[in-house]
Amino acid sequence: MTDTNPLIAGVELGGTKCVCVLARGPDTIEDEVRLPTTGPDGTLAAIEAVLDGWSGFDAVGVASFGPVSIDAHAPDWGHVTVTTKPGWSGTDIAGRFARRYRKPVGLHTDVVGAALAEARWGAAKGLADMAYVTVGTGVGAGLIAGGRPVDGLTHGEYGHLRPVRLPGDDWIGACPFHGACVEGLAAGPAIAARAGRPGNEVPHDDPVWEGAAHALAQLAHALVLTGVPRRIVWGGGVMTDGHLLPRMRALLKASLGGYLPFPEIVDGETFLVSAALGSRAGPLGAIMLGRQAMAKRD
Repeated sequence: MTDTNPLIAGVELGGTKCVCVLARGPDTIEDEVRLPTTGPDGTLAAIEAVLDGWSGFDAVGVASFGPVSIDAHAPDWGHVTVTTKPGWSGTDIAGRFARRYRKPVGLHTDVVGAALAEARWGAAKGLADMAYVTVGTGVGAGLIAGGRPVDGLTHGEYGHLRPVRLPGDDWIGACPFHGACVEGLAAGPAIAARAGRPGNEVPHDDPVWEGAAHALAQLAHALVLTGVPRRIVWGGGVMTDGHLLPRMRALLKASLGGYLPFPEIVDGETFLVSAALGSRAGPLGAIMLGRQAMAKRD
């Protein structure tokens, strides 16, 4: 039977840094170590050196930058797939940790990890069905239904949806793959490219924000139509001060046009909300992934 409060070695494997935590939850963090993300061999060896110094953990959870293979039946499960991060394509993460520690290993994207953490301890606490969207260097979203990630062939790439454009807006966008997808219109680099300066220096009344809010509201529209989220939680650097949310709520209401008039959706102030865990969401998401790996084993 699964321990209801197991001790987990959690790893948030980010593009520039890693956070290793030994914890049962947000109130019982026994140790935390931060490391730079360099090449795969050096980074994973450094993480192992940290975990080797810990004892008594029941599972390992990894919330990783993507893309990663999440299909448990695929031969490359737990590997980074094709990434622009030099040297990381094809790197086996989950299998390496499983062989070393002989413990259950849970691995998913950092976005889904953050979604699980916000659902368990954060802005969607008590809701088994929710979505989490991060808007920072990129745009990513994770769907949680029944307390578990909505998975299939691979993880979602909602940031690359192509939104309906604002009338008269023909800017080509900043995404190297899709131009004016949501990420190409609303991520931090897109805002900086369009405004000619970093997003934190752009006044809130600058027209660039209207285009970003419109694209993100279209992403919210798509998430609503999946029928899953009872709440959509927004995190990441672009969303930090919350000034986009009121615009997004109004734009989503207009976009839906009265369709799916569920009370949870109609009340925009409780449907589109700011993340509560901040930078803790990734490491705590890794703890949740370790917990779920234990549950699968049982």
